[in-house]
Amino acid sequence: MGTVISLTVPTDAHKAPQAAADELEAATAVVERLFTQLDSIFSLYRPDSEASRLVRGELALPEASAEMRAQYEEAAEWRLLTEGAFTPERPDGALDLSGIVKGHAIREAGTSLLALGMGNWCLNAGGDVLVSGSPSPGTDVPWRAGIVDPADRRTLLAGFPLGGKTADGGTRLALATSGSAERGDHIWSVTAGAVEFRQVSVAAADVVTADVLATAIVAGGVPMLNRATAMWDIEALAVRANGELLATSGFRQG
Repeated sequence: MGTVISLTVPTDAHKAPQAAADELEAATAVVERLFTQLDSIFSLYRPDSEASRLVRGELALPEASAEMRAQYEEAAEWRLLTEGAFTPERPDGALDLSGIVKGHAIREAGTSLLALGMGNWCLNAGGDVLVSGSPSPGTDVPWRAGIVDPADRRTLLAGFPLGGKTADGGTRLALATSGSAERGDHIWSVTAGAVEFRQVSVAAADVVTADVLATAIVAGGVPMLNRATAMWDIEALAVRANGELLATSGFRQG
């Protein structure tokens, strides 16, 4: 998927050093294997992937793998929910699931880590973050994710606590950021004129929701920002092209 993946696991004082090292090695292997497998299916940078074969017309969607068809179905559902702000097709009509695949990969990796019995970790894939537990095992101390300033990649624009309970009893386990600062203009506006937001970060209970809605808000501008914050239990931080910030209460308090 052309992105850097990092897994952070805090030291557990109750575990023997070798046991902790073995656990981390097993977890790293599981995450690496999963991302490699999904990359072989969905990457548009690999000419032999299913995604590339679909774009070239060598493979029809009904003939694709169950994994590909499931992701298309999920992306199509999000297109309906966002009234077209998020879409699984490029403007030229070619299938492009890039907007959901990374979130899906992170979600699946998180499920695998929990299946291994790991309760405290932070998984970061290209700036999209999913956490479990706490950086201080046995406490309710939250993880803290930083959001880079799109105007100066050496500076943090904001921080946000992930994990634990929010004031209203909800959870924020995931944070995703979309925009043009890292990868250029790869999101297509569905509104008249230029893309309104240079960068959008969304915190949610699950990483796919955070990832999809961050992309949808970039594409749909303020109307989609208003729709997303009204329909989903999320927090959002949007950076306009002129540097102005629009933030929900969770980001203002974070």
